[in-house]
Amino acid sequence: MMPYNIKKTGGIILALILLSVSPVSAPSLKLITIAASVPAEPYKRLIHAIGMVETKGDTLSFNPVENAVGYFQIRPIKLKDYNAQTRSRYKMNDLFSYEVSEKIFLYFAEQIGPNDLEQIAKKWNGSGRMTINYWNRVKRLI
Repeated sequence: MMPYNIKKTGGIILALILLSVSPVSAPSLKLITIAASVPAEPYKRLIHAIGMVETKGDTLSFNPVENAVGYFQIRPIKLKDYNAQTRSRYKMNDLFSYEVSEKIFLYFAEQIGPNDLEQIAKKWNGSGRMTINYWNRVKRLI
């Protein structure tokens, strides 16, 4: 009969031999890769076109005849309407910030929706005969 410690050592050695001989594999991993999504920007081309028609992309533009300010040439009446509808407190001076002006433009654009760029541009410009000319100029840049 073998002493106890040899039996124990032998068992450990036998286990190690068996483990090294038998095939061992890691469990398979099933991974899902999620790619970063690109945000939808349905108004991006329209924003650029309107900015080019209105100010040639100048965020600091000011039209003293209409008292229109910024990239989108927002007039006081449009700002007043926006502030009333959203309970905001923007002032005309805030419209030199592209981010503020874009927020206001998008607010009104969303009321029409991304499927009618012509209607958005025409409503942005106002009414009258010049609106058709305005839309034609914007359309060429979209």
